[in-house]
Amino acid sequence: MEHVPFVSSPGEYRILVVDDIPDNVTMLTAHLSSKGYNTLKAYNGIQALRLAVGQLPDLIMLDVNMPQLSGLDICAQLKQRPETKMIPIILVTAHSDAEDIVRGFEVGADDYLIKPYNYLEMLARVRSMLRIRESQQQLMEANRKLDELNQNLEAQVKEQVTELERVNRLRRFFSPQIVNTIVSEESDEVLKEHRREITVVFLDLRRFTPFAEQNSPQVVIQAVRDLHHIVGPIIFQYRGTLERFTGDGMMVLLGDPEPMEDHALQSVRMAIEIRDAVRPLSDRWQEEGHEMRLGIGMATGVASLGTIGFEGRLDYAAIGSVTNLAARLCGKAAGEQILIDRKTAEMLPDDIEVKLWGEVNLKGFQYMVKTFEVL
Repeated sequence: MEHVPFVSSPGEYRILVVDDIPDNVTMLTAHLSSKGYNTLKAYNGIQALRLAVGQLPDLIMLDVNMPQLSGLDICAQLKQRPETKMIPIILVTAHSDAEDIVRGFEVGADDYLIKPYNYLEMLARVRSMLRIRESQQQLMEANRKLDELNQNLEAQVKEQVTELERVNRLRRFFSPQIVNTIVSEESDEVLKEHRREITVVFLDLRRFTPFAEQNSPQVVIQAVRDLHHIVGPIIFQYRGTLERFTGDGMMVLLGDPEPMEDHALQSVRMAIEIRDAVRPLSDRWQEEGHEMRLGIGMATGVASLGTIGFEGRLDYAAIGSVTNLAARLCGKAAGEQILIDRKTAEMLPDDIEVKLWGEVNLKGFQYMVKTFEVL
């Protein structure tokens, strides 16, 4: 007879032999031991249950006709217990009646061996059950590893979702380039409070208040959306940080949290591009009877920067006189006019055309502010 090789050697298996006749146990264990199997012996149902639960053998060869607990009773109990239900059981019986065999299978037996059994047949059935046992264990191990992978995957997905939510929060006020910078570094360090020279730009629609009072909410909100739709991509193009929306206006800063040596120049170029891009929208509004034009003011100086707010609602902010100066200059700017402070003007190259607009008295400032207009 051709033997199918084991994945594991016989010595790695333990077989529990149960029979109330000691000679039967001795003979069967001798046959199994001669082939290298480890054996356990039980001479009644109580011993069999104790050894099966305590030792968890790889196979049980169980005599059917025993006093107190029959082999069928033992088989039924073991198949109901989580720790032993997967152990294969071969019922050993002198009865070959089909009804008895069916009863055995109904209570969970995996195979039958009829006494007197053929030695080679017995070994073949043992090998068959152990192959099934090993396949079950391999499958259980594969399932365990799969569960572990699923748990790890679930943890990774949760971590990625948390990171995505964090990135989406950052996108509220940072350009995509800056978000990528922050995500790739330690964001706590990048957003930590600090002082740095920046250029602050304020954008605001002239005559927006009467427009908002005279039109429906739908019309007003759509006008603001149209403005943001044009301005937003330009801000991100110049790596600007959108610090806040102010109704019809916006506050943008350049030079932080991503350092930028030429933040003043880039701010002016951004303002020029925004002014030119918004002009067709303003012309359309004028055709519809709404006289709204965008005024722009900016200033350069040192500001205190970092996150402000409270748990659940944090924003990145720039605080200092430079912010107030940019806001006041924006308030003085007419439609489609760009006003800048002297420091910004001094940092521009010759190809940016500016002219002195005048010295103005601005609220909150004790000195006259020399102001320039970008042409």
